[in-house]
Amino acid sequence: MEQIKSSVNDVEAVERLSETVGRIKQEIGKVIIGQHQIIDDLLVSLFARGHCLLIGVPGLAKTLLIKTLAEVLDLSFNRIQFTPDLMPGDITGTEIIDEDQATKKRYFRFVKGPIFANIILADEINRTPPKTQAALLEAMQEYKVTAAGEIYKLDQPFFVLATQNPIEQEGTYPLPEAQLDRFMFNLWLDYPSVNEEIQIIKSTTSDYTPSLKKVLTKEDLSAFQNLIRRVPAAQNVIEYAVNFVNSTRYGTNSSKVNMKELISWGAGPRASQYLILAAKTKAVMEGRFTPSIDDVKRFLIPVLRHRIIPSFNALADGIDSVSIINRLTEN
Repeated sequence: MEQIKSSVNDVEAVERLSETVGRIKQEIGKVIIGQHQIIDDLLVSLFARGHCLLIGVPGLAKTLLIKTLAEVLDLSFNRIQFTPDLMPGDITGTEIIDEDQATKKRYFRFVKGPIFANIILADEINRTPPKTQAALLEAMQEYKVTAAGEIYKLDQPFFVLATQNPIEQEGTYPLPEAQLDRFMFNLWLDYPSVNEEIQIIKSTTSDYTPSLKKVLTKEDLSAFQNLIRRVPAAQNVIEYAVNFVNSTRYGTNSSKVNMKELISWGAGPRASQYLILAAKTKAVMEGRFTPSIDDVKRFLIPVLRHRIIPSFNALADGIDSVSIINRLTEN
C-alpha cells in the first residue's frame, strides 16, 4: 500500500516539475534573451545534481544568467574570479586567530570561503594554477570542504558552473582530465542572432528593471533532484548509452567504424551515468515518466565533448571530439 502511495506521489511530482520548469524559464526570459538550449541544459544539470563547464567569449551574459537562475530559485550565489594568484584558501576558507573577550584566550576560528553557497560561478577557471583548481574537486564530488583536519559540509543543493574564455590561451592552465570529468556538461555559448541582439540592446540601454518572482525553494529543488533518481529507465535505453560510450574507447567498437586511429582516449563510465541522468531529467522536465533513446542522443555532445581525446592525427586533420561524436552517431 505504501509503494502504491509513493508511485502516485511521484506521478504528481513529475507533473508539478514540468509546470515549474515552464515558470522558471518564463522568469529567466524576463532578463535573458535567447540562449534557450543553454538554459535547458543548465536546468537539466541542476536537477540531475551535476556541474557545468561553460565556454564562451566575454559579454554573452554568463554571469547574469547564473545570477538570475539563483534569484528565481531562491538560492545563495557567489562568483569567484579565478586569477593566477588565487590560493585554495581563498576559495574554501581559512583559519584566523580570534580572542575570547571573557577569558582573553586566543583560538583558531574557521572563516568560510565563497564556496559555501548553493550556486558557484567559477569565472575563467583556467586562469588559476592546478593547485587552486583542485580545491574545487572535493567540493564538487563530495559536497564538503576539509580545512585543518576538520570537515565542513556544503549546503545543499550545490551547483558549480565554471567558465572559460576560448580566445585567450596565453597565461592559462588547462584543466586536467580528472577535473574535466567532474563536469556533467561542456556547453558552448554562441553569439545571439541579429534579432536577439537588437532586443538585448533595447532592454539593456533603457531604465527597465524586471521584477523576478521566486519559483522554487531549496527544499522543493532537493525533492525534485531525489525524484530524478527514482525515475526508471528501460534496459534498451541504458544499453544504448553504455554501448555508445564504449564505442569511444580505443580498441573496442571504435575500430569497427574506423575510429581507432582518431581517438587517443575514450570516455569512462561516468559518461554513461550522466547520459542516463540527463535523459531522465529531460523526460521529467517535459512531463514524461521514462526517458527514450532520443533523450540520450540529445546529450551526447555536451556529455562526451570533453571526455573524448582525439589523436594527434585527428587534430592535424581538423577532426575534433564533436566530429568524432557525429561520426559515431551516424554509424
